[in-house]
Amino acid sequence: MSAPNSDYDPVEVTPLHPDEIARVTSEALQAVTAATTLAELKQVRIDHTGDRSPLALANREIGALPPQARKEAGQRIGQARGEVAQALATRTEELEAVESAARLLAETVDVTLPTDREVVGARHPITTIQELVADVFVAMGWEVAEGPEVEAEWLNFDAMNLGPDHPARTMQDTFWVASSGAAADGPGAQDSGKVLRTHTSPVQARSMLTRTPPIYVVCPGRVYRTDEADATHMPVFHQVEGLAIDEGLSMAHLKGTLDHFARAIYGDTMTTRFRPSYFPFTEPSAEVDLLCYVCHNEPSAVASCRTCGGEGWIEWGGCGVVNPRVLVACGVDPERYSGFAFGMGLDRTVTSRYDIADLRDLWDGDVRFTEPFGVGL
Repeated sequence: MSAPNSDYDPVEVTPLHPDEIARVTSEALQAVTAATTLAELKQVRIDHTGDRSPLALANREIGALPPQARKEAGQRIGQARGEVAQALATRTEELEAVESAARLLAETVDVTLPTDREVVGARHPITTIQELVADVFVAMGWEVAEGPEVEAEWLNFDAMNLGPDHPARTMQDTFWVASSGAAADGPGAQDSGKVLRTHTSPVQARSMLTRTPPIYVVCPGRVYRTDEADATHMPVFHQVEGLAIDEGLSMAHLKGTLDHFARAIYGDTMTTRFRPSYFPFTEPSAEVDLLCYVCHNEPSAVASCRTCGGEGWIEWGGCGVVNPRVLVACGVDPERYSGFAFGMGLDRTVTSRYDIADLRDLWDGDVRFTEPFGVGL
């Protein structure tokens, strides 16, 4: 058996030659420095420290050396690999810091910019004006009263001095709630004695029946009539009615109340006027007109004003002194107490106030219509 080759020189093995080790180490360090992203640095790590890298292949040659030659070669390779590993670690920290800063800059949120969230809804102008009306009267010491929309015939008609033969009680104006098993449009529909309220006046009757004078209530709410839907009429609409019962009340108190109400809704320059009219539940009765808020009844502008049609005034609602028959029907002593009442259409108030041409726009449910009104009037 031959003895080990003690004359084997590791320097002569090309992968272990000092110059070759220095060359591949320099290439690795240059590649580390040239990497500008973590992805590029990852590829550098594979190329220069992976299993098939020059330094890894050189490290495998050490095992073939005689024992006396392994120490020097191992130190040379280990030093080179440590230098490359240290360079990789340092460059990794640098690139991680750079990419983290870039990511934070890209994801910065400017909280002062307007939101681009999708609009999911908006408050309806009818809702906001109902609340505004309630606020106006509550500030004067009145109460807000409400009642059911399916109402007793007696409260809707009889208590309001609308006799059995009054035209408003026919099927042409009123939605009757049929009894169980009866046809909604048949001759027995009225036998139930229930209607979809045609005005909010039943709330006034309920207030007089359940309260002791003095009574000051405002009654906003939804009402129903058998009108065909068009640009100026709907079978469902909104009203606000007011009732004051106290000792010594007169038309003068009614005029002052409505003047204040009109200014709160339309501005401090608004005025009202009364025109004689007739309502079964008030006597005397009047129609309430508003000064046209476009032409202000100015001679130079009123003739061409499309809002009031050249009248200078716009119809707003009805009012009057409560008919004594209504007081008696609701248990109020007409010898001691008097009162006044009024009623306005809220839908018409909104459309006239904002020059909305078609009443049906209020019922379409389109957020693009309601959004411009914001959170209040």
